[in-house]
Amino acid sequence: MKKLILNPERCKGCSLCIKVCPDKVLEYDTAGFNAHGCHPVKWKGSCRLCGMCYLICPDYVFEIRDEATLER
Repeated sequence: MKKLILNPERCKGCSLCIKVCPDKVLEYDTAGFNAHGCHPVKWKGSCRLCGMCYLICPDYVFEIRDEATLER
């Protein structure tokens, strides 16, 4: 089974992933800042793993992995 992993510390706040998400489940986390001084992206709903955010993100914030490899 596949899993989408989000690394908020890599986010620079470009909003490309938010704009391209077909289900509109991404938003900025305005509760804090990351190492870049940005409000990082976060999920606000259930992701269906379409991969659009993964494909468009220039900063490699998203990873799609097999859950079996996460346990190693």
